[in-house]
Amino acid sequence: MKICKETYIRRRAQLKKDVGSGLLLFLGNDEVGMNYADNTYRFRQDSTMLYFFGLDFPGIAAIIDIDEDREIVFGNDLTIDDIVWTGSMPSLKERCEPVGITDVRPMSELAKIVTGKLVRFLPPYRGDHRVWLWELLGVEPAAQAAKASVEFIKAIVKQRNYKDEEEIRLIEESVDLSTEMHLAAYRTVRPGIHESEVAAAVEEVACRHGNALAFPTIATVQGQVLHNHGFIHDLKEGDIFLLDAGAETKNHYAGDLSSSMPVGEKFTDRQAEVYNIHLRSFQAAVDKLQLGTPFRDAHIAAATEIARGMKELGLMKGDPAEAAECGAYALFFPCGLGHMVGLDVHNMENLGEQYVGYAEGQVKSTQFGFKSLRLARPLEKGFVFTVEPGIYFIPELMDKWEAEGQFRDFICYDKLGPWRDFTGLRNELNYVMTDDGARLLGTIKKPMTIEEVYKAKSY
Repeated sequence: MKICKETYIRRRAQLKKDVGSGLLLFLGNDEVGMNYADNTYRFRQDSTMLYFFGLDFPGIAAIIDIDEDREIVFGNDLTIDDIVWTGSMPSLKERCEPVGITDVRPMSELAKIVTGKLVRFLPPYRGDHRVWLWELLGVEPAAQAAKASVEFIKAIVKQRNYKDEEEIRLIEESVDLSTEMHLAAYRTVRPGIHESEVAAAVEEVACRHGNALAFPTIATVQGQVLHNHGFIHDLKEGDIFLLDAGAETKNHYAGDLSSSMPVGEKFTDRQAEVYNIHLRSFQAAVDKLQLGTPFRDAHIAAATEIARGMKELGLMKGDPAEAAECGAYALFFPCGLGHMVGLDVHNMENLGEQYVGYAEGQVKSTQFGFKSLRLARPLEKGFVFTVEPGIYFIPELMDKWEAEGQFRDFICYDKLGPWRDFTGLRNELNYVMTDDGARLLGTIKKPMTIEEVYKAKSY
């Protein structure tokens, strides 16, 4: 499925209306060498370029000149030397026509167009963009983030935060493919194999369908390390295996799921107890997903249920709701509940969480645990986001908090010793807000309950 020309034209028109004046600069991504120039990483276009121009190839830039009402794409057609390596490609003009752009120019003309203009640009996230902005506009790299246009950022967020039916169908396609990746892991995980074997089985699903990964796969028995991208462990009976993996479809929309499962046939009794506490926290969060309700409330609901569960295990004390509000829960749940999803797996994170995940006037906390909450704003129709509570036993964090005497009214430090080697677990699903509330995305069910997990592992 492709996005139609009229959608791109409408998006650009709305952007011009929302910003109001000036020249908007879009820098496309280029190929980047891994260890020398011709041996490149997989090319991935800038998401804002994709959203407004739909052009998925390197070596381009674009401008929208609001005052003169013109839209121009800059790039160079292939030379014969290029064609020898890549084969023939459509011209720049031919590539731009399907997205409603008729004014195309050589890259050498970009500098002439921007000179002397009020140029609005976005905060760069790549080194080559920082150099490009320095050369084009004379803004030194250290000053670029501060001088990026807030009006431009907010106008983009105003569109990209709200998914229409066209985008929702594309995201649902990526969620289904991501679910297939996770089902492959359930079928593969068993004692005696290596983490890399599971990662290979998972990533093969995306590759087989001609798609890419939305982010580097996390496939580990060390689930207490939140972003563990190394595949270095053998799987043993009694381990918990954690997978965080998602597909990016050809249109570059992302899915983002996580799963936790026993390496052997079943969880141990202790693992099953913690897993069920986690499921309670997940449902508590989902129950809060209502139009107009701040996502922070869902985070607090999950944190409260985790604190209640830890109290049942003898690891916490006091009122679970107070433990959630003050941040004591973060010893076991140090990350945020979820984030927006779209063309980026953490949608528009490069533009700033304060604009994407927080409403005007909302202040992002700097407190441990809460500072990792990427989404806190009231939920609105068209928001697509993840729900991903987790329970983690991180020995280094336990030691630090105990040494500092943190939250002694809530945490039973003398009872944590036997739990230091538990590792961690989490599950993640993707939702869209509709007029009727939150709808779970995906037509293929990902296992969640213990019974569903065991069934997925029996093959």
